[in-house]
Amino acid sequence: MTHPHLRVETDGPVRTLTLDHPEKRNAQTPSLWAALAEEARSVPEAVRVVVLRGAGDAFSAGIDTAMFTPEGVPGEESVAQLAGGGPEVIQRGIAAYQEGFTAWAECPAVVVAQVHGYAIGAGFQLALSADLRIAALDAWFAMRETSLGLVPDLGGTWPLVHLVGYARALEICATGRKVSAPEAHSIGLVGSLAPAADLDEATASLVEALLAAPTAALRALKPLLQGATQGDRESQLARERETQTGLLQAMLGGFGS
Repeated sequence: MTHPHLRVETDGPVRTLTLDHPEKRNAQTPSLWAALAEEARSVPEAVRVVVLRGAGDAFSAGIDTAMFTPEGVPGEESVAQLAGGGPEVIQRGIAAYQEGFTAWAECPAVVVAQVHGYAIGAGFQLALSADLRIAALDAWFAMRETSLGLVPDLGGTWPLVHLVGYARALEICATGRKVSAPEAHSIGLVGSLAPAADLDEATASLVEALLAAPTAALRALKPLLQGATQGDRESQLARERETQTGLLQAMLGGFGS
């Protein structure tokens, strides 16, 4: 699926997806979420790292607020249209929207969000959908859904609670306050920081370090560590054994060839 506000570029084992609507600070719409979901599901096996970034002066200022107006966004489902369909239609619609965010967890490649400027609401949740986050010192994050009488519903609550804990996640979401890049780094929301002018170079260095790991080990590591956040200790020990068995058998096959 192509989208006028999503630019996709591939350079060997690295694919870069750029939200490309800078005049609206990369505001998001349902069609963009559908395109993101399709991209997450169709990453080629040769691609080992995916970088999510935004064009212009922001990563993403969140949902296009025109969707809350009677006129809506041309060609897009408005919030009023979604809400008017009844509970089953609402839930089915939100489930489809969520796939643009949750599908990245199933993507075999390691996903890196490169954040600068604003990451608000849906922008914040897109950053949370990545495996790793690197941010410019000028970046800031905010969940503004509660100020609209809503809650974050694009898959962001699960990673946020796991990254920063329940109490801090509640405070961030309930108040809608801005979280600066340095604070985001200090609470574990962001893995590394860089001056805005050096963000591309810092991201490239991170990607290079990821690509230095053997392909099979890197691919196996992502689901292994994901499992540690979802199950008990004994289940995780079993996952470690099973994953290592597969890698050792493949290694042994390589020795014999």
